[in-house]
Amino acid sequence: MKKNLHWLLKILLVIFVTITFSCKKTFDITPQDQVDVSQNYRNVYDANAAVTGIYGKLLGIAKQYVVLNELRADLMDVTTNADQYLREINTHNVTTGNPYADPRPFYEIILNCNDVLKNFNLMVQDKRMTSADYAQRYSDVTAVRTWLYLQLGIHFGTIPYVTDALANVTDLQDQTKFPRLTFDQLIDKLINTMTALPYLDVYSATINGTGNNASLITTVDSYNTQNFFINKYCLLGDLYLWKGNYTAAATAYRYVLETGTRLGSTNALYFIQYKIPFASVTDNNDLSVGYLRYREQDINTLINNNNQGWRSIFARAQDNLFNSEWIWIMYFDQNFSPTNPFIDLFSNQGGSYLVKPSQLAMDNWNAQTQNNNFPYDQRGRFTVQTINGQPVIMKYLYNYLDPTTFIPTNVLQKNGRWFLYRAATLNLRFAEAANRDGYTKLAYAFTNVGINTVFNGLYPTPVTAATSTTPSNLPTDVTNIEQTFYPAPYDFDARTGDAPRYRSPWLQQVGTRTRAYLKPLDPNIYMTNQLNMENAIIDEAGLELAYEGNRWPDLMRIARRRNDPSFLAEKVYQKLLRDGNADAATVRAKLMNPANWYLPFKMQ
Repeated sequence: MKKNLHWLLKILLVIFVTITFSCKKTFDITPQDQVDVSQNYRNVYDANAAVTGIYGKLLGIAKQYVVLNELRADLMDVTTNADQYLREINTHNVTTGNPYADPRPFYEIILNCNDVLKNFNLMVQDKRMTSADYAQRYSDVTAVRTWLYLQLGIHFGTIPYVTDALANVTDLQDQTKFPRLTFDQLIDKLINTMTALPYLDVYSATINGTGNNASLITTVDSYNTQNFFINKYCLLGDLYLWKGNYTAAATAYRYVLETGTRLGSTNALYFIQYKIPFASVTDNNDLSVGYLRYREQDINTLINNNNQGWRSIFARAQDNLFNSEWIWIMYFDQNFSPTNPFIDLFSNQGGSYLVKPSQLAMDNWNAQTQNNNFPYDQRGRFTVQTINGQPVIMKYLYNYLDPTTFIPTNVLQKNGRWFLYRAATLNLRFAEAANRDGYTKLAYAFTNVGINTVFNGLYPTPVTAATSTTPSNLPTDVTNIEQTFYPAPYDFDARTGDAPRYRSPWLQQVGTRTRAYLKPLDPNIYMTNQLNMENAIIDEAGLELAYEGNRWPDLMRIARRRNDPSFLAEKVYQKLLRDGNADAATVRAKLMNPANWYLPFKMQ
């Protein structure tokens, strides 16, 4: 306990010093008695505090991140309570001074990263930190900086790229000092940066055999930090996906997908971690949409609480199932700054209720059919609840509102979570890469019913993967089906049997639609058509990942890939049209020009 308190105090000190140093650069003021930042880089514990200080700063952009990535797209709309600036983001008509369109908060963290990286280099040179400790921490901070640059590229297009620890935020506006990279150039730069890192794995729980005293994987105030840090392989996969290098993207994603497999078959997460496993029908202790066994036709038997089923993804404690889904998630605590911004953004109880689901989002969920023939996607009803007659986005509120009454248990206790990356994100991104790489049948499996079912010799033959095994030449021996027979990274084994006994790593994987208890898409339409399957993947991402900060990048990435602005413009148009926005046609025309996908780059 004393060790955790000591660590926390160091974190707070570094956050204070970092903010002070950032303000010095921002306003070009020279304080008389400022703490020398270099004095806080004496050993690995100081390095840990610096890393956590960066993540503390990162929490400050959570609201901007969600607003930009969701409100600019098709699934989120403004309420009557929204101010001018949110309305501008919604209609792609940003004026000077809009705080959501300000790149400064991102760059302030980037410059803090640069400061930390410079000091880490000095520490390892002076042997104040071992090379192993340096590799992990240097790589982590560089990955955070890379992620920030990716966000800037997505929203601002052509941006300055700086790794100088002494740069002034205001100077970044001067293109003579800091030439700007196009988005394509930026992606290349970021890929080169990531592939050059000395350490791409997650933080080790032990450092050089000394136990976990120096590890960043620990527990502070009941929060385990295991999923607190960015996953570098997921980030690298995303960069390759933007680049169009689909095999490299799938290879990076596959490494993360195999996290549980690498733990060994005796580990509780061997079959399920990041794999989207089948439901536990006997006790409903799972992350699936489900009903009580043998009573699936009774709507009143829906598993609907914070500890079981799909809804619990966003509310449950940090147990094995939590760790099987969440890859990157951060926390807001009522005792520390910054304050959780999502209650004010989403809640109509204890918050300002500024944004809501679009009618298009609701229509998309209601267009699905469950296996019991209920005519809607239950994920929509978990994601959105009607409270006091208003549709409320709930993913960020399940730990704030009472799970039954949806009234705040304590209006002043605003703990919360920032959802950044999870297994469903990973699976759908892998499917996107596999589909574009010619493995549409595998993409269908990941999105719909799983590898075991699709590769059993009964499904239609894919036309896009030359290496596929067709039903006519499948061997009759059961040991040679239920696997893909594709080259890496698409070589999956989902066999199960008892004579002889097989329990292969991917036997429990079922796909996001099966986990959602939805009927699978028609394989004759989607399994053999790459564009149809890509549309289905993006549609499924909207149903599964709504409001988690993925939607605008997903739409933009596909539109860029196809060189088809209408893919993005039409979806935004449909949102505005169905919500009765008079600017719908104007916005559609504007977004038909890809140059208008980007916000004006102006420091505020």
